[in-house]
Amino acid sequence: MGKIASLHGTTPAEIFQSGLENLDEIDAVAVSVIWKDGTVTAGWSNTDMARLALLVLALDEQQRRMNFQEGED
Repeated sequence: MGKIASLHGTTPAEIFQSGLENLDEIDAVAVSVIWKDGTVTAGWSNTDMARLALLVLALDEQQRRMNFQEGED
């Protein structure tokens, strides 16, 4: 059985950076989201590596923009 580890306090950029560094070890991606109304959604995807790479780049760009905007305040 696989190991389950908490990612509490980890940013999406950190999670996906780790994924990029260990890409050969990834078999699938699982995600869960806790919404402000308390709803939890979860799912997984066996998406191909090209689509995963685009997702990682988009999330990284968004994270950088958010961090840059915070620095301007």
